[in-house]
Amino acid sequence: MTTKDVIIIGAGPIGIACALECKKKGLSYIVLEKGALTNSLFNYPLNMTFFSTSEKLEINSIPFISNNPKPNRNEALEYYRRVATSNELHINLYEKVLAIEKVNNEFIVTSEKQNYNTKNVIIATGFYDIPKLLNVPGEELPKVNHYYKEAHPFSMQNVAVVGASNSAVDAALEIWRKGGNVTMIVRGANIGERVKYWVRPDIDNRIEEGSIKAYFNSEIKEIEQDKIVIKTPKKEVTIPNDYVVALTGYRPNFEFLENAGITLSKDNNYIPTYNGKTMESNVKGLYLAGVICGGLETHKWFIENSRIHAKIITEHIVNK
Repeated sequence: MTTKDVIIIGAGPIGIACALECKKKGLSYIVLEKGALTNSLFNYPLNMTFFSTSEKLEINSIPFISNNPKPNRNEALEYYRRVATSNELHINLYEKVLAIEKVNNEFIVTSEKQNYNTKNVIIATGFYDIPKLLNVPGEELPKVNHYYKEAHPFSMQNVAVVGASNSAVDAALEIWRKGGNVTMIVRGANIGERVKYWVRPDIDNRIEEGSIKAYFNSEIKEIEQDKIVIKTPKKEVTIPNDYVVALTGYRPNFEFLENAGITLSKDNNYIPTYNGKTMESNVKGLYLAGVICGGLETHKWFIENSRIHAKIITEHIVNK
């Protein structure tokens, strides 16, 4: 069994920030990541541009230089990869954590490969791994996608994009520009309020001119091999369909948190319990960092405003 001062779960930007702070303060640590380095960013659409400017995505005061004020996915991957490698951070990739168990005053962290012993655990796992399902007949068909990478496969196809967030709007516009016949199905009355301000006029104009068809206050009722049934305010509509891109959001792994002993709020947001001054959860020695702190309020925390969590946590560990 490997013993460390701190075990960090998740090698996203905030997990990397936590590792940097541990190294700076002389704490022994290991970062365990079930996928690639910054796995969530890796799974973002190829052409995605961040809402934040590059300096707001920096960690540990290490400069992030990008070609434009708002960096893209590839620039972010390059930046965080260089931060991790140039600082020789201890990161184990493709090693999924299965359980966290507290025995007396220490934790046993069990991964797919080995067990670790530690007095402090930091969970920085984000929320991108589990999609929110539509829960409709036919959702299991191979033509249904809950992640979007690029537009090329959807060229010359009838594509339904479900959702009205930044990811859904970006996908709809890209697929339309690559020759796809795009229909958007939106549960609300309008495109999402948080859609990037420089993108909103584009999607509004495409819908208004009829280039992209949009059904508002609507939802998919059923998915079939060559069509979908849409429930609209007036009636059910059936349209030809080759692919469904359901970008309805994602959720954290709440079961993992609960199994570790963390208490979640009893409302519909499932916000985990933690001390905002120390980031320590209701389980002593078990800390939360990054967007995981917001539960289903996934818009509340992001890289820009949760970078500070790393310093808060490590200072508490050193001082206690």
